[in-house]
Amino acid sequence: MRQFLDQDFLLNTEAARKLYHEAAEKLPIIDYHCHLSPREIWEDIRYENITQVWLGGDHYKWRLMRSAGVNEKYITGDADDYEKFEKYAEVLGKAIGNPLHHWSHLELRRFFGYDGILNAKTAKEVWDIAKEKLQSEGYTARGLIMMSNVDTICTTDDPVDSLEYHEKLAADASFPVTVLPAWRPDKAMNLEKITYPEYIAQLEAAAGMEISTFADLKEALHRRLDFFAAHDCKLSDHALNYVMYAPASDDEVEKIFRSRMEGKIPNSEEEAKFKYAFMTAMAEEYTKRGWVMQLHYGCRRDNNPDMFRKLGPDTGFDCVDNYAPSAQTAAFLGALEEKGNLPKTILYSLNTNDNAAIDTILGCFQNDTAVGRIQHGSAWWFNDHFDGMSEQLKSLGSLGYLAGFVGMLTDSRSFLSYPRHEYFRRILCRIFGEWVEDGFYPEDYDTLKEIVSGISYYNAKKYFDFKKK
Repeated sequence: MRQFLDQDFLLNTEAARKLYHEAAEKLPIIDYHCHLSPREIWEDIRYENITQVWLGGDHYKWRLMRSAGVNEKYITGDADDYEKFEKYAEVLGKAIGNPLHHWSHLELRRFFGYDGILNAKTAKEVWDIAKEKLQSEGYTARGLIMMSNVDTICTTDDPVDSLEYHEKLAADASFPVTVLPAWRPDKAMNLEKITYPEYIAQLEAAAGMEISTFADLKEALHRRLDFFAAHDCKLSDHALNYVMYAPASDDEVEKIFRSRMEGKIPNSEEEAKFKYAFMTAMAEEYTKRGWVMQLHYGCRRDNNPDMFRKLGPDTGFDCVDNYAPSAQTAAFLGALEEKGNLPKTILYSLNTNDNAAIDTILGCFQNDTAVGRIQHGSAWWFNDHFDGMSEQLKSLGSLGYLAGFVGMLTDSRSFLSYPRHEYFRRILCRIFGEWVEDGFYPEDYDTLKEIVSGISYYNAKKYFDFKKK
């Protein structure tokens, strides 16, 4: 019987162990998509206890607790921090099969040196160990990042953001980690939202111009893109229901925008036409600037209306959507390519049924401008577990060029999430090790180590053109 979470956790062959320990384990981390707060990094915040750094804002954990019947008081309610942690510990102890059981214990080992098992019986012990550690030297936001051997972080930033904390971090020579903004213009695109006119007013103030037409909107965004570029932004990120292909004339799009600014909510056809025009315009700008375009889709959000009213978005009430038409994704990319406006692009779908579609779409648009110019993004959100990561890696290997993959990201709001990269690297080496052991790939460790280290770190460094601070 194997010991739980030992040094060879998930590494079930000699080849896997050799690859992980010699090629992946010690490499730095590039976290090219996350939701960390640049303000908290700049202020170098210190958390009082493990609940604040571990459970606050983590809707993964909140969903698990709700599934176990925990009262909302102990999740997002007014229970004290220890009571919330105690409830999570009780649930985690029985969370067999859930990646949170692995992630949480990896985090306890890597940050707090706790080698035991967290459950109802050990909650107080772990609470005390973590509380003492969090008050010691190095256990601040920056310290936790550096403890994780992080090279580069890309946060998620709205076009109206001032980027003041990115400026401060870039000028701070005492902090060696590169923290860059990533352009997330969803609020400028989602004209069906009730709050859209209010957002346009914010964008007007940020861009220093009036926005009364779609042409104005594009110009305002161009100004903000230039501002982001001046802060070394290199990539965008879009959250979509699915990738739309809905061409419309300039006059149609202008009419839709004007109507929305007059107070009319668009119908589904109008919404699709506007969003297609918006995404096409953005892709053209990314191509000019040499940015990477990330497209996240396949999610149906805020499914519990009552809890949405109480807690707002991103609180654990989203699900996988089963509608992500590959024909429209391919048509969208094809239309961009035809005009020379297809930037380097990463496609992510929450629905694992889309793996083969994505991996075959990639092959339609690859060329010699970049290795893996179009990428199948890392298993994301509901899929960043053992099976989801394995399926994504094997699908990309079967239908594309796995050696060119840009690897893992955290997509997290927590400074303790970096062991997810370790989890990913262990799974990657496990798969490679099995292929070697089964005779599917030669025992050529020079080549295998080059592939593993590329996927773990070097491919992303080159793909995004990240420079050391």
